[in-house]
Amino acid sequence: MPTIVIPYRGDAKRRLPSPIRAAAAVAMLGDVVAAALEVGRVLVVTDDRAVVPADAEVVDDPGGGLGAAVAAGLARVDGHALVVNADVPCVTPASLRTLAAAGLALVEASDGTTNALSLPDPSVFAPLYGAGSAERFRAHAPFATVRIPELEVDVDEDADLEGLVRLLGFRTRALLAVPA
Repeated sequence: MPTIVIPYRGDAKRRLPSPIRAAAAVAMLGDVVAAALEVGRVLVVTDDRAVVPADAEVVDDPGGGLGAAVAAGLARVDGHALVVNADVPCVTPASLRTLAAAGLALVEASDGTTNALSLPDPSVFAPLYGAGSAERFRAHAPFATVRIPELEVDVDEDADLEGLVRLLGFRTRALLAVPA
C-alpha cells in the first residue's frame, strides 16, 4: 500500500476566476484526498492546515516551491510513494492503484508538466517541476510515462473546469453547482 503525498498551496490557482479561486482549490484538494484515502496513507504538504480533510496527515510546507514541498512529504515516507498534485479533481482510487502498479512512473499533463509520480523508492525524487518537467524527470531516472486519463487532466484556469464538469469529483462538482 503506497503513501500518497499531495502538495497543496491555496494561492497557487491564480488563473482561476477570483470569486471561486479559493473554494475551487479546497474542493479539488478534498476530492484528491478522498480518492487517496481509499488507497493508502495520505500526507498533505501545505501552508494552510485548516483546509486539510481530517483523515489526512499534515506536513508543514517548508517554502521554496513545489519541489521542496514534495521532498518534505517524501522525507516522511518509508516505502512506495505516489505524489499527486492537488489540482487533478478527476482522480479515482482505481487511477491511483494503476499508477502504483506501474512502478517508477509519471503521468504527464498535456502541457508537458508532471501531474503525478510513482516512486517505489522515494530517494529517486529530484525537484524538477515546472515547464517541461515530465521530460526532465525521464532524463533524471528511467520513469515510464503512463496514460491515466483521470490523472492527466489538471485545472489551471476556468476553461479547464468547464471542460471537465461531468468528470469532476463530488466537492468540485458541488462548488460549481453541477448535478451528479
